[in-house]
Amino acid sequence: MQKWIDVRSDTVTQPTPEMLQAMMSAPLGDDVYSEDPTTNLLQEKLADLFGKKMALFVPSGTMSNQLAVKTHTQPGDELLCDSTCHIYTWEAGGPAVLSGVTCRTIEGQYGILDVAQLKDKIRPGNEHYVRTKLVCLENTHNRGGGKIYPLEKIKLISDWARENNLRMHLDGARLWNAIIASGISAKNWASHFDSVSVCFSKGLGCPIGSALIGSEEFIKQARRNRKLFGGAMRQSGVIAAAALYAIENHVERLAIDHQNAKLISQAIKNSRFFSLEPAEVETNLIWFRVDPDFANASRIANDARNCGILISPLTNEHLRICTHLNVNKTDCQKIIDFIESVH
Repeated sequence: MQKWIDVRSDTVTQPTPEMLQAMMSAPLGDDVYSEDPTTNLLQEKLADLFGKKMALFVPSGTMSNQLAVKTHTQPGDELLCDSTCHIYTWEAGGPAVLSGVTCRTIEGQYGILDVAQLKDKIRPGNEHYVRTKLVCLENTHNRGGGKIYPLEKIKLISDWARENNLRMHLDGARLWNAIIASGISAKNWASHFDSVSVCFSKGLGCPIGSALIGSEEFIKQARRNRKLFGGAMRQSGVIAAAALYAIENHVERLAIDHQNAKLISQAIKNSRFFSLEPAEVETNLIWFRVDPDFANASRIANDARNCGILISPLTNEHLRICTHLNVNKTDCQKIIDFIESVH
């Protein structure tokens, strides 16, 4: 059986033997009755880590984000977001389908918005318009090439939102990467938001699971909405144990993924057929463009596959490489060798 070097996404990570052991030995109960001790412990740890009152364990990041939209809004409301953010681009129209909410998208710089772009985006308060209620940001930004949202920009947006009675939600699926790369604490990032979504099944290597974090009132309503969305779980400690293990053992090591991504990105910089977008890699995501006069993204991905490497072609011209805990230095060198062989 061929062993692939799979850098399509950090979602392809496999649990370590130690994580599997933690899952097998976790004490369990029925979480619908709030009686699963492992899930309760995870939620308590997350609330403390992010400086909020409560947290809610859910199956996926998409569910966590959509629960936030549902809980912060009413049908006929509108949220403001970057045009390439995950909530708008990759969640199957969830705000409209699940919450009756429209998205007003704004063109950011690799996913990063400036408060000046938002200041004229609040709809007039009369019956002809939707009601502007929520601002959603993403950190790190996937389509922005894993770019870390500058904290000073977040603070300015948050201050403006609060002055205008808007709620703030952070899609922090890869916030762990931002924490390690920036040195800014989870609590500091979260202080500028009413709710934060974090994921365990990407860089932290869990098989499943995300969490939504916020105030007590917010999480109690989100828990009700989780039931509505079909996300209530029973003996969820089996997977919550993986998240607990990951928080304790896999966060600091994300720096290795960032180093590996920078190594690979240097080979892309040196290639006359590829260009990085954005030009500098900050975390574990590498988005790059192939010269359309040379080839398309699918051809490059197929050539990589023939070398035992799985890369994501995400547009006709763009590809993504994502480093993670199942990609070591030897794997990175093979990826570099492939990039250097392209001609």
